[in-house]
Amino acid sequence: MRVRNKPWADKYIKDHEAYIVVDPQKWLGKWQSRFEKQQPLNVEVGTGKGRFIIEMAKAHPDVNYIGVELQKSVIATALRTFMDEPVPNLQFVLTDGANLDEIFLENEIKKIFLNFSDPWPKKRHAKRRLTSPGFLKTYQHVLDADGDIEFKTDNRGLFEYTLITMNNFPLKFDYVSLDLHHSPEAVDNIETEYEQKFSPKGPIYKLVAHFMA
Repeated sequence: MRVRNKPWADKYIKDHEAYIVVDPQKWLGKWQSRFEKQQPLNVEVGTGKGRFIIEMAKAHPDVNYIGVELQKSVIATALRTFMDEPVPNLQFVLTDGANLDEIFLENEIKKIFLNFSDPWPKKRHAKRRLTSPGFLKTYQHVLDADGDIEFKTDNRGLFEYTLITMNNFPLKFDYVSLDLHHSPEAVDNIETEYEQKFSPKGPIYKLVAHFMA
């Protein structure tokens, strides 16, 4: 998806360097120093405009969060929203989610969130899907032994693909829902901007899974 350039983004990011990283390789092994406290670290890959990760950080002050986003204009928008009411347990990182194993140590992350990722529906683009085997291998490296992946989507094709790739890797499923918003878990569900907009049009699929030892 093409993202409209925001002329103000570069300066805004530079003016708020305490909350956003544009050179993540330099912080390998030092992420906890960017937070007020050393706490379990959760990462959202593809944080978009930031609603989910911001609300998660507010709801769980005993966890440190990092929102990873590739698009500069998009992460700048998330950062601007965050700065309306900043909290000390959230950082943003401008980078490609495929590079997680280059910026995080082995076993460093407790949980990875994948929310409404690009489905890349064409078969020749399958390797770009955030739940393809290549990405799963990267997540396995950076997640700790008890860590897990939480995945939400409105795209049934991507959800079915994800069930297959995770099962074959293999991962063990801790939770699977074919209609999250009409399940008991809906009470505590924090929605993304995309989810708020599109959930009335059809079901939201969710799973939680962890790598098998």
